Amino acid sequence: QVQLVENGGGLVQPGGSLRLSCAVSGSILSINVMGWYRQGSGKQRELVATIQRGGSTNYADSVKGRFTISRDNAKNTVYLQMSSLKPDDTAVYYCAAAQRWTFDSWGQGTQVTVSS
Repeated sequence: QVQLVENGGGLVQPGGSLRLSCAVSGSILSINVMGWYRQGSGKQRELVATIQRGGSTNYADSVKGRFTISRDNAKNTVYLQMSSLKPDDTAVYYCAAAQRWTFDSWGQGTQVTVSS
């Protein structure tokens, strides 16, 4: 397992943008898949986006075209760039890491609130 620390959450108006970051202890190259989940109040945790070691990405339909996941191997950091934010995007966002194919390391979460 690795330690993950998220940053970048906050309050933003609808239509605005935020960038979340997830710092990974140790080498990010040892991790096969990095992902971002979110959980809104009263909702189930939802997988938002993933990025594999080779760079392949996947997104939930609800965020396609608006969110971009990326990784900087030199900085051992994964990012989630969020644009055209909607009130439905309000949630606690969690970073997760899978050494193989199961997410087994989690960050503490960062709150994103989209409201006018």
